Amino acid sequence: MAIATFPTVEKCTSMRREKDTVVTDLDGTLLRGRSSFAYFALVAFGVGGVLRLLFLLLASPIAGIFYYFISESVGIQVIFFATFVGMRVSDIESVARTVLPKFYLEDLHPESWRVFSSCGERCVLTASPRILVEPFLKDYLGVDIVLGTEIETYKGRATGFVKSPGVLVGNNKADALKSTFGETQPEIGLGDRDTDIPFMALCKESYYVPPKPKVEAVSTSKLPKPIIFQDGLLVQKPTPLMAIFIIVWIPFGFFLACLRISVGLILPVPLHYYAFWVTGIRLIINGISPLHIKKYQDQSGVLFVCCHKTILDSIFLSASLGRPIPVITYSTSRLFEIFSPIKTIRLTQDQALDASIIKQLLKESDLATFPEETTSRGPFLLKFSPSFAELTDELVPVALETNKNKMSMFHGTTTRGWKWIDAFFFLMNPRPTYEITFLNKLPHEFTCKSGKSSHEVASYIQKVIAETLSYECTTLTRKNKYI
Repeated sequence: MAIATFPTVEKCTSMRREKDTVVTDLDGTLLRGRSSFAYFALVAFGVGGVLRLLFLLLASPIAGIFYYFISESVGIQVIFFATFVGMRVSDIESVARTVLPKFYLEDLHPESWRVFSSCGERCVLTASPRILVEPFLKDYLGVDIVLGTEIETYKGRATGFVKSPGVLVGNNKADALKSTFGETQPEIGLGDRDTDIPFMALCKESYYVPPKPKVEAVSTSKLPKPIIFQDGLLVQKPTPLMAIFIIVWIPFGFFLACLRISVGLILPVPLHYYAFWVTGIRLIINGISPLHIKKYQDQSGVLFVCCHKTILDSIFLSASLGRPIPVITYSTSRLFEIFSPIKTIRLTQDQALDASIIKQLLKESDLATFPEETTSRGPFLLKFSPSFAELTDELVPVALETNKNKMSMFHGTTTRGWKWIDAFFFLMNPRPTYEITFLNKLPHEFTCKSGKSSHEVASYIQKVIAETLSYECTTLTRKNKYI
């Protein structure tokens, strides 16, 4: 029997399925893509860097030969070995929890999700390692049971091999389903290839998900849960072709980043805008002309209240204004602090002392602050700390956006590793883009002097910045990011 003889998933009704159990394969079924290479590449690069990604890429042709001409199971095991051998299990779990969900959610098959989400009990049966897919499936799709291949470990590290009974393909999937459900027959089985037939035959109804590469993924508005905290350096899904491009580009990108950093350190801030343009960095300035935001003799300095995108925010803000703007920060890379052309004022966490320091500095010059207290990726803004609101009424909200162009390769912020490396990777992009929008100075009626509380002021500024960027405000904080 061939998989194509089963009725297609479009013919499966999703009405009155609340008490039904659905069992589905992952790649090519619940997800549109039939290949899981990109997800292994994300793990390889996220944990082992470019050399591990190169190792995985070199092993892929061997895996393909085994997969298509000898044994599907052996081919998958080659990919497992190239990706995982020697990795700390904790690192694999971290990438699975913080990096992969975004890419999985962007690939949900609309018809499979329609059926899957309508059922009361949900089970995913996949050849992929359970350690990779379980965080995404349980945390974001509400899956009850995840049956995947188990990887071997030794003293907290992956060996690259798999536990008995091996990779979950063919009859191994059927055996895993029997072991979990016993004599109970799940109502619906979804699959996309012939090796899914053994487990699909155990279900009361079985449906085939045909390959349709042009079908659009489930829209973000229909997803059960948004991803607010994303991690990982790669912007785009690393297909084999993209992985090759990343590996080839990195030596050139390294040289380009060094050049851009050197230019920024050598030249004075008023020349940074032109230096960025010459070295391929695009700086877009919108809103009120920054030249008009000046401090008068009897006036307190302006406090620029910015959302926080990367560790380089203060440098690009100063470049857009044509003068160095000291930045108030809660934490930053010590190395970045030493080499940055912009003065950094570290806060002590003592509110009275910090307020005294900042008020004195505002008498001397303008300042910038990032009340999210940590970097975040769109389309969400973290809760703004209200500590800045009572320091001055000269508040100018600033909306920052990075890498809106589709040619971006690397993010400029992660939660793992050294922060200065994040900045380095951002500058390795072929055409890094910063868009800075200066909004109107906060009206008097929205300041603390008019009777507003500091929390109301902070929430208002968060709201106007979010509206400018078409972002969504959240009540989450830095603590939530690093849990």
